[in-house]
Amino acid sequence: MANLKEIRNRISSVESTMQITSAMKMVSAAKLKRAQDAIVQLRPYADKLTEILVNLSSTLDGADGNAFSSERELKNILFVSITSNRGLCGGFNSNIIKQTTSLINNEYKDANASLVSIGKKSSEHFSKKGYNVLSSHDDLYNEITFEAVADIADNIMKTFIDGEFDKVVLVYNQFKNAATQIVMSENYLPVETPQDENATIGDYIFEPSKEKIVQELIPKSLKTQLFKAILDSHASEHGARMTAMHKATDNANDLKDDLTLFYNKARQAAITGEILEIVGGAEALND
Repeated sequence: MANLKEIRNRISSVESTMQITSAMKMVSAAKLKRAQDAIVQLRPYADKLTEILVNLSSTLDGADGNAFSSERELKNILFVSITSNRGLCGGFNSNIIKQTTSLINNEYKDANASLVSIGKKSSEHFSKKGYNVLSSHDDLYNEITFEAVADIADNIMKTFIDGEFDKVVLVYNQFKNAATQIVMSENYLPVETPQDENATIGDYIFEPSKEKIVQELIPKSLKTQLFKAILDSHASEHGARMTAMHKATDNANDLKDDLTLFYNKARQAAITGEILEIVGGAEALND
């Protein structure tokens, strides 16, 4: 049985851990509010822009439209894996890594896979495992801006148009609420068109012409789509970390209660033992 000093040290250690996890939970809760507001405000705009993009692409026959929507034989595929720079957020990072690995080894096993990594956890894992990581953008989370994301999107679009890759897939966590994140595998390029030729999303009058609009709208929409995925992942990270730290604090509190109970029992046993020794000694003296 551990002595009383060791138990006291363990209780003190658990209390220190509780302070850390509780502080991290509060920090993540504060950051989550800002991140959640950002994605909630952007999502309707991004979804509507994507609708217009799909509708516009489906009506274009020119080369400008087909550059982003052309279907090619899947020989080379680019995966954009979006994780975080830090851990202590439950299965947030591991779920993305598992999903990306599963896509590479199963659904797209006959194609050559390359990766663009956003987040240190993803780049470290795939580089260590020997995957072809073209670029890592670990510093993006220092300040998430549309301009920084647009530069990444421009490079991805250029590789697709140049024929280096036949398909681009985004893998990220979609934010649902603080406790729930949905792992998404989203086709980024080529731009998807409606399967039903008679189905249209809306009847739009384009000014200027569709061909001119597509040169501006499709790249902007794709940049917005990537920006939305990163904001989704950023909000999901803080939600996952807040939930993980809440559970860790609860578990530490339970452990502290168990240790305190064990400490009290041990202390009571020690006191009882000392009393018996004193009583026994007194009786021996009387004899």
